Amino acid sequence: MKEVDARGLSCPEPLMLTAEALKKFKEPVKVLVTEPHQKMNVEKYARDHGRKAASSETEDGFAVMIE
Repeated sequence: MKEVDARGLSCPEPLMLTAEALKKFKEPVKVLVTEPHQKMNVEKYARDHGRKAASSETEDGFAVMIE
């Protein structure tokens, strides 16, 4: 599984890193973000590109699992 650590980054960087990872890897991708709006943006991007996304809260933000 590929992990993208986008914690502490400003928009649109988390989304850009997510897009790059999804293009490169067909395996599940875990995206770590800090802010709720970043979590929602990553989830929406994944769904818009035919992938399933589920998120969970972590100590320092959110983890979005994209399959």
